[in-house]
Amino acid sequence: MKRSTPLGLASSITAAALGLAAFQAVADGHGRGRLPQLAAATPAALAGTCEELAARASGLPGTVITGSTTVPAGTLALAGQPVAEHCRVTGKMNERISPADGKTYAIGFEMRLPKAWNGRFFHQGNGGIDGSVVPATGSFGGGPLTHALLQGFAVLSSDAGHTLAQGGPAFGLDPQARLDYGYQAVGTLTPMAKQLIAAAYGKAPDRSYFGGCSNGGRHTLIAAARYPNDYDGYLAGAPGYRLPLAALANVFGAQRYASVATADPSTPAGLETAFTAAERRTVASAVLARCDALDGAADGLVQDTRACQKAFSFTRDVPTCPGARDGSCLTQAQKAAIAPIFSGATTANGERFYAGFPFDTGLGAGGIPFWEFTAPLALDSGAVGVIFKVPPSAQALANGPAFSLGLDIDATLAELHATNATFTESAMAFMTPPDASDLSTLRRRGAKIMVYHGVSDPIFSVSDTEAWYRGLSRETGGDPEDFARLYRVPGMGHCSGGPATDQADFLGPLVAWVEQGRAPGSIVASARGAGNAGGVNAELPASWAPNRTRPLCPYPNVARYKGYGDVESAASWRCRPSRHHGRHDD
Repeated sequence: MKRSTPLGLASSITAAALGLAAFQAVADGHGRGRLPQLAAATPAALAGTCEELAARASGLPGTVITGSTTVPAGTLALAGQPVAEHCRVTGKMNERISPADGKTYAIGFEMRLPKAWNGRFFHQGNGGIDGSVVPATGSFGGGPLTHALLQGFAVLSSDAGHTLAQGGPAFGLDPQARLDYGYQAVGTLTPMAKQLIAAAYGKAPDRSYFGGCSNGGRHTLIAAARYPNDYDGYLAGAPGYRLPLAALANVFGAQRYASVATADPSTPAGLETAFTAAERRTVASAVLARCDALDGAADGLVQDTRACQKAFSFTRDVPTCPGARDGSCLTQAQKAAIAPIFSGATTANGERFYAGFPFDTGLGAGGIPFWEFTAPLALDSGAVGVIFKVPPSAQALANGPAFSLGLDIDATLAELHATNATFTESAMAFMTPPDASDLSTLRRRGAKIMVYHGVSDPIFSVSDTEAWYRGLSRETGGDPEDFARLYRVPGMGHCSGGPATDQADFLGPLVAWVEQGRAPGSIVASARGAGNAGGVNAELPASWAPNRTRPLCPYPNVARYKGYGDVESAASWRCRPSRHHGRHDD
């Protein structure tokens, strides 16, 4: 059963927000017309007390407020900084009993509303399969030194319509819970959150932003496509916008690893024997040896990813074991099994259904084993088998490893596109943007989107995100940089970590772009060495300065060393085109 969003409420709030926009035309710099410039948000103070707010918000459609309390200044600290006094409001929407499994479902949420508000709303997209109302702080990847809540945003977090306590991925047995997880929870929560903000401050938010990493990045790209009038800025990290295909590709990878594992592949430790930590470090070292200097400096990072994929050969540059495996080489059988994971998962007849993964320095990092060897057995099994597949599989809940290792990839690929009388929208319909390349409504109204993605991300391919960005280029008839920017983070794994400068502020530049028309160029990112307030990254090489900085360049540009100056400083680098000018690999 589908539910409708209260359109009247959404329309009134949208109209109010548009009324605040200054539609002053500005040249886009590329001769493709003129885009509107949205007005800046203006601050406001909380009206009354948090406890009074619960009563004022009691009439929100389909909503039950379960609590509204004051959080004194300093009670919560983010990145070592005390958070100012704010209201914490909890609630749930559209509570129901499922006819499919008899369980009670609702869209649980938390909002944090600063006493001194900056006039902005931030919808926090959360990761994994959701299912938990995590603190509404407006955090994003890479150990940020600031959060949306610290900056004075009103922030919303939700469980996307189910709880992990109900059996993890078992919510996929309920058709409506699938749809809420995919996109409908966002459509339901957005007008409620804006009305709650209006009740708290006497006005709706002047500017609204949506952001998150991983599945939160997927939520962001879907919001950009499905709800382009509801938000003014979108910040997507590692956006698994084709998550069903990425999950199936990870199962494909597990099956490849299982073919050369030397221990029981139905356990993560056994699956990892196919490609050990020492062997992954050997491959990462081979990538560095071939590609490190392509950006003008041998510094332990590969900036020119595209040129590296042309220069590096997995077959040639990684030593082949003449005898027994000892961590310094790979056998021919290992190379044959592992190479298709990097080139991209395929059907039995060789048709690729998900993007390949670039060879990069983060391959030897500590975060890789979870995604490569644990996730396909413990996470992707439930996601593919119960949340995405039509019909769902009981085996996926009973024995995840057996389900994944025995899965028929081709048959399951068809089931990700299938529907039936119970599940009327396929996973590829409810989990992905209806047209990922068409953000024309968003662009025309002056909204902006920024995306960042780790080059060493092992679960959602940066190459897939690059292909999405090139799709925007085709759709707009040229470079989409007047409303969309993509930033690759060399060495970074999934959302953070790896040998990388993974700490950067993307939200500040997004706000400046949306509200002041200052288009972002390169963004300075820092390493998180000893003493970093946002959290220390234990995977930084000892040879790096603990506060190393690098410019993150708007795609397709890459950072190149100027040839002089401190190699540890971003000031010694500049953004330039890749050295390789051949075709792109989708």
